[in-house]
Amino acid sequence: MSGFSDIQIPPGVARGVLRGDRNAVADTYRLLARAVMNLASRILQDRGLAEEVVQDTFIDLVEKAEQIKNVDAIRPWVRKVAVNHCLMRLRSPWHARRSDADAEEIFASSEPDNSMEWAVQLPTLEHALGALSDEARTVVWLHDVEGYTHKEIGELMGKTASFSKSQLARAYEKLLKWQNQLNIEQTQMQSTATKQDKEGHHAKTTLGNIGSPCTS
Repeated sequence: MSGFSDIQIPPGVARGVLRGDRNAVADTYRLLARAVMNLASRILQDRGLAEEVVQDTFIDLVEKAEQIKNVDAIRPWVRKVAVNHCLMRLRSPWHARRSDADAEEIFASSEPDNSMEWAVQLPTLEHALGALSDEARTVVWLHDVEGYTHKEIGELMGKTASFSKSQLARAYEKLLKWQNQLNIEQTQMQSTATKQDKEGHHAKTTLGNIGSPCTS
């Protein structure tokens, strides 16, 4: 997983960005584009929209580099611009309608059907994140992965720190419920498999005894 915290922009490149040097911006793009794509794709759950965010973020870097105060501010500036572009798309009425439908479909398809195959079909954690509401998923990613505080998240989303905290708590509750369901189903599968193995072994032993010559 490529994140912003692991990336360092060389001082020479950073100074070039502040001067508006296109080559320096291109170097910064190569360093940060993957992190921007990772953030946007996790929040938006849509590769096409995420690619738009990457493009728009670095266009902003070209056009608005003078807004960045110093070389150390470039990385957080790019991340904040990327988050803002994500939030702008999440606020789109079209995206909201589609996301609600997608989440409903994911949760509906993930309900247990009392068959042993259900545990295998349970979505991965990343799939589960995709089924959270836009706001909850954004808060989880910004807080747990990007390291934003609840106050910062609230400001980004035009909400309060309490809103961020409540969204995170609800998301944790839902994800924990999914994990518990998965654990239960996996335990049931293992128990059934163990029982079947024992029954198979017993059957083989019985047949072996029947086929053995009498020694008395």
